[in-house]
Amino acid sequence: MKRLDYTFTFLQLPVDYLMLILAGFSAYGLRFSKFAVSIRPIMFDLSWSKYWPTALLAAAGWVIIFALAGLYHSNPNRKLLRDLSRVLFACSTGFAGITIYVFFTLQKFDSRFLVLAGWILAALYVSAGRIIMRGLKLLFYNLGLGLRRTVIVGSQIMAEQIIGALGGRQYLGYKVVGFFDCFDISSAKKIAALSPDEIIFADPKAHGEEAVDAVDFANEHHIAFKYSADLFSTISTNMTVSTIAGIPIIELGRTRLVGWGMIVKRIFDILGSLILLIFFSPIFALAGLAVLAETGRPALYRNRRVGQNNREFIALKFRSMRQKDCVGEEYDNAKKALAKEQKLIETQSAKSGPIYKIKDDPRVTKVGAFIRRWSIDELPQLWNVLRGEMSLVGPRPHQPREVNKYPSRHKIVLAIKPGITGLAQISGRSSLSFEEEIRLDTLYIEKWSIIMDLIILLKTPFIVLRKEGAW
Repeated sequence: MKRLDYTFTFLQLPVDYLMLILAGFSAYGLRFSKFAVSIRPIMFDLSWSKYWPTALLAAAGWVIIFALAGLYHSNPNRKLLRDLSRVLFACSTGFAGITIYVFFTLQKFDSRFLVLAGWILAALYVSAGRIIMRGLKLLFYNLGLGLRRTVIVGSQIMAEQIIGALGGRQYLGYKVVGFFDCFDISSAKKIAALSPDEIIFADPKAHGEEAVDAVDFANEHHIAFKYSADLFSTISTNMTVSTIAGIPIIELGRTRLVGWGMIVKRIFDILGSLILLIFFSPIFALAGLAVLAETGRPALYRNRRVGQNNREFIALKFRSMRQKDCVGEEYDNAKKALAKEQKLIETQSAKSGPIYKIKDDPRVTKVGAFIRRWSIDELPQLWNVLRGEMSLVGPRPHQPREVNKYPSRHKIVLAIKPGITGLAQISGRSSLSFEEEIRLDTLYIEKWSIIMDLIILLKTPFIVLRKEGAW
């Protein structure tokens, strides 16, 4: 999804909530207007000071009903008419809920007009808000903003049909930037140069290996992959079915962390990192002082890592090695330290494949060994989480020289932000092989939920206390 799509997905909920509140306030204003009072005098006591908090609470309840009705789905191709029908259904459900509540609680509530008017106005106001939001989004598209750069690969007939349908309909949010009749090494290089947001594979009779290569390429370059119906006989875990100008399109999602999933996880990370930074502040102070007392400044070690969508960032850790053995860019003897590390990798690495883990590392200090054993050295990465470079839960971030050796199929782990802890960390930590770690991280990416994050976070302290796989 483009940033414009995320923005509108995020704004939809507060806009709906505002429309519901306005509907409640309008219903109250209508009932107490001179015209309504002249027809039917006020026979009940409901002051404004009592009414408006109730209206805010009821609106919040209706938003929850909207969410359960699927009105906050992140699919940018969802149809407005379908959304409006769901709005009517959700408002009717809310109306029924209030009616049942009043009936069973035997409350004296004589103004049926307020409930009925609130229901009708809520449906009208929310629908109007969604139409305005859709209009603004289409305006941005027509101005050429937020368009999804799309490459078509495959059948000439199907591709021409899609290009023809999208070419004159910029309001759909697509901009076709290239067409290739097959996917091979040559076309892959050209597609990468175009930097597309999406690939639409439009050849139902494509060879299986060609299609799989295209999926691996899309995962490696963090591109959304879509294909015409009947291309694959298998069903993707995160498959999304939609139509573009009447053409059935299926998208293979790399993760559930899109739209509201991404927004919820980010809010969770911000709140969680703030709480944990405050909670662990005494340990921060003690660890920093211990490192300074043993080997001097700096107490923090800055290491370049690869994050989401192959973006590099500086990961923070408490320094656990002597300054002369640190390979960070800020150290004068970084080249010698790197050469020493390469020799240790060749002789003492406990892992094979792209990543390494040096067992019985002679460069580690006594304080360093202690903070590594208890994972205290990684606590400064809470700042990386707060800054948005990492998440509390996710795949572990690795160095650029390690990521450069990843096979294409393994680069799917770069689809989301790396984490301080993760499914692999609570399942064996350093004792896992690279393939096992990738398999677990891929499973996390495909099956993500906020409940899974909570379970992993709750399990992490117990794994740390057991000191399993930590060295």
